Amino acid sequence: MIAERLFLGFLTRMLRVGELTLTLPDGTTRRFGPGGEPRAALVVHDARAFGRILKNPDLGLGECYMEGLISVPAEDLRSLIRLAILNEQAGDFPLAHRLVEGLRLVWRRAVQRSPIHVSRRNVAAHYDIPAEFYGLFMEPGRQYTCGYFPKGDETLEEAQEKKKAHIARKLLLRPGMRVMDIGCGWGGLAVTLAKDWGVHVTGITLSAEQKAAAEAFAAENGVSDQVEIRLCDYREVAEPFDRIVSVGMLEHVGAPQYRTYFRKLHDNLTEDGLALIHFIGRATPPGVSSPFFMKYIFPGAYTPALSEVLAAVEKSGLYSCDVEVWRGHYERTVRHWQQRFEANLPRVREMFDEGFVRMWRYYLTAAELVFSERYNLLFQVQLGRGRYAAPRTRDYLYPDADPVPRFGPGEPA
Repeated sequence: MIAERLFLGFLTRMLRVGELTLTLPDGTTRRFGPGGEPRAALVVHDARAFGRILKNPDLGLGECYMEGLISVPAEDLRSLIRLAILNEQAGDFPLAHRLVEGLRLVWRRAVQRSPIHVSRRNVAAHYDIPAEFYGLFMEPGRQYTCGYFPKGDETLEEAQEKKKAHIARKLLLRPGMRVMDIGCGWGGLAVTLAKDWGVHVTGITLSAEQKAAAEAFAAENGVSDQVEIRLCDYREVAEPFDRIVSVGMLEHVGAPQYRTYFRKLHDNLTEDGLALIHFIGRATPPGVSSPFFMKYIFPGAYTPALSEVLAAVEKSGLYSCDVEVWRGHYERTVRHWQQRFEANLPRVREMFDEGFVRMWRYYLTAAELVFSERYNLLFQVQLGRGRYAAPRTRDYLYPDADPVPRFGPGEPA
């Protein structure tokens, strides 16, 4: 078959690191690569997989795994995806593939335009799944973003509590403040800020499922009078807030909307207001999103370069008060999610079909590896409506070491 021969030639050319053991549909086995780690095995059950992977390696590999056209012995999917990532970085892709990637880069802004009706549709595709499913692999507050692992050995619950506390400290909260939580998810952060810091939180979501779950979580924790959840877009909110927080939502805004997004933050903050934006970004120049993630997991999503974000901030009237980069935290978080997902497979299979199980296994595995092996990082950008909305040093974040901020808000330089 022509597709099979082309596929074998593709592997011969591409594999410069590690070793792949390939089993073909007729049962014969071939080995590719110079040897050494990582080692992976792939079984092709259906010859249609050859052409689909050749056409679009990222999307084709994921789809063929989802549909059972290929399989991985002992479910060692991590080794296969790691092998693919390392050889993508080291190899020489065919001209046709490079041309397609170039076109995707050219058209990415059109894909990410995200008017309100498109944003609603994209959010529903991923988040209007029963909250019970997400509870199978996340902690009770359902924090669907990375935890904070300052020691490295924290449990998932500990890491998510430390993440929320770290964010709260950066927001310099005082009882009675009004806080807007853009992209509030299932209400975990909103409830913590209300319960532990005495503020009033307005959570913004486009998911009806999340709104219902967040309201129930607030009631369960006795803070319904302090937490309001709105089913709307951030662009539809008009009133001022003392603080704005957005955790894991900027990835869904779309680069063409960044100037609108940050200008909206400026307009919704009080004169001495402060915002904290927590998001996945890349350590490379602007690029494109994974076709598999875009089609099956996060339609319209994009992990930006810091340069893209700060360029929009500079035009918003906001001051960049602090930029913090987290490395090594997200892959730990996703490993916890993977372990809990696999431990709860019987319940997942009661809720969804095997294609869904394979899709999520592939997604969670690939998500870990884009942090540990590729260019993804986690950024926290602290923004002020005024120059001294936040202290001039980070000492205030660590009260045990220095309980009094050295430079307080509003102090002159």
